[in-house]
Amino acid sequence: MYQKLFLIFFLILFITDCSKKKDNLSIKPPDERESYKIYNEGLEAMQSGEFFFAAQKFSEAEKILPIIEHSAKALLMQSYCFYNINFYDEAISSLENFVRKYPADENIQYANYLIVISNYEQILDEKKDLKPLLRTKELVEEFIEKYPDTDYSLDLKFKLSLIKNQLAAKEIYVAKYYIKTQKWIPAINRLKVVINDYEDTIFVEEALHRLVEIYYNLGLTGEAKKTAKILGYNYNSSEWYENSYMLLNKDYKKEKEQLEKKLKKEEPGLVKRTIDKILKK
Repeated sequence: MYQKLFLIFFLILFITDCSKKKDNLSIKPPDERESYKIYNEGLEAMQSGEFFFAAQKFSEAEKILPIIEHSAKALLMQSYCFYNINFYDEAISSLENFVRKYPADENIQYANYLIVISNYEQILDEKKDLKPLLRTKELVEEFIEKYPDTDYSLDLKFKLSLIKNQLAAKEIYVAKYYIKTQKWIPAINRLKVVINDYEDTIFVEEALHRLVEIYYNLGLTGEAKKTAKILGYNYNSSEWYENSYMLLNKDYKKEKEQLEKKLKKEEPGLVKRTIDKILKK
């Protein structure tokens, strides 16, 4: 009997406790006016240049704004504030959250563009790690494919050419190190990456010339001349072609000096002949 009474008492106590907890957990719906007040505080802070404080306000507003489009806008503004103060990781995280939560929002294209730009602006110089560059290149190409005919894509196409030049510069930098340490095979492989993958960059001329140098030093004269012809055919007025030609033609300097002397002698004669013609008129 005591056991039954104890069980009944325990159940009553448990139900009462749960009821209290339920009351404690009930959340009062957010006040609509308060949510817009917080959002406007974020706008004022942003316009005053207080971007970090503004980001916090937009984050707070996003959670309680009653209209989904306004919540999306608040999150996008938070992302922009982080981007403005170079908090790139926070900006990217916030933007990725935006893309997940509001995939149908009218500003989704801009959010994706800002993700790419936040990655692009973190690219380091060519002596550093390749991973950020490759990741940014991938993001840029994905965006251009997804949104081809937009102002954002036009801007990113220009940035893509800069990324490719930087990637080519990295390959050249590593290749020159291998050349210096006489590791010919890795050097050749790096230079071929530039020629095959980044042929529209400014570094392809140097890559071809470096290959001419390596083949010449290895005694592969045929390969050196073949590569020099490719360089000459495509870039016959570049200093890299002149360097390759000089390497393969030992009499080049002598021939060049003779030609310059000849031109120097002929030039005064031409000037004088022209003056004579003018005087005879």
